[in-house]
Amino acid sequence: MRGKTVLPCRPRRDARVRRCPHGRDISCARRHADNDPRLGRALCGDCYDYAAAVLFNLHAGELWRRFTTYLPRRLARLAGLTQKELRAQARVRYVKVAEYQARGVIHYHAIIRLDAPGQGYQPPPARLDTAMLCDAITAAAAAVSISPDTPAGAPVLRFGTQIDPRPIRSGNGLPGTGSRLSAQAVGNYIAKYATKALDAPGVPDRPLRSRQDITSLRCSAHHTRMITTAWELGGGSMTAAPTRACKWAHMLGYGGHFLTKSRRYSVTFGQLRRARTEHRKRLRHPNGEHDPWGRPLDETTVLILSTWTYAGTATTVLAGPGLALASAARAREHGAGL
Repeated sequence: MRGKTVLPCRPRRDARVRRCPHGRDISCARRHADNDPRLGRALCGDCYDYAAAVLFNLHAGELWRRFTTYLPRRLARLAGLTQKELRAQARVRYVKVAEYQARGVIHYHAIIRLDAPGQGYQPPPARLDTAMLCDAITAAAAAVSISPDTPAGAPVLRFGTQIDPRPIRSGNGLPGTGSRLSAQAVGNYIAKYATKALDAPGVPDRPLRSRQDITSLRCSAHHTRMITTAWELGGGSMTAAPTRACKWAHMLGYGGHFLTKSRRYSVTFGQLRRARTEHRKRLRHPNGEHDPWGRPLDETTVLILSTWTYAGTATTVLAGPGLALASAARAREHGAGL
């Protein structure tokens, strides 16, 4: 996009560079719409490194973990502090969402901030400003790498060059602009990507049980090849899925959670679950929950059943099967009478 104008996809003026080493035309002068199903697919499947794409998805969570380890170190170096001195002045808080690109590779949207130590969500010292945090994010992302040991070799996996830290300022504005933002706008930014999914028809939503499931896939050739690559990298056989790569082959290799956050970034998931439980209790018991004897119940009340009585042994008779058997018997009697 250039403003509101859709640009040609991959124009090539020189005919000599329009073909790849496999003889395929890798130019594309079309102006694709957002819902074009061809978006994200490889122009030449033999040139595209499917193994690297799947391995990146498989190790994306570990890359992020290492990034969160490197970030305070880079920030301390930029501030001229030791890591111990930095921890006494500021803590890194974050929330990040994983989203699939159209080509099926994971990328992250994250909101990262600095807080003063403690429980009050106070700002850090003024010298640890937003510009320094942006520089530390760029440096930490560039320093992170993984070299997984695979049968196909040991490729170096790292974050790409599209690292784009932008400052968030309190106030009104739109997400991603670097302008003033409200708390509601920041929440909407995370919710937008948390609710997005891979828009690829036919991609399975359950783990594959064997290689035979791959032959019955109805997704595009590009995503089928990614699933097949993940299965093969995991050493999957015709009847077994022994490794993590096979387990997450239906997710194109990515097995991490779509959303993770540091504990002190905001409300915890446990607090949300408790609030939801209390809300449901209030809807079901508007006057408070009571036990069978009419006494109010709370989290400190424990009911102990110390007396048990044997009621007997019998099969459970359901009304549905009984009615069906009776109806069948009446039908046979009616037929015999005729």
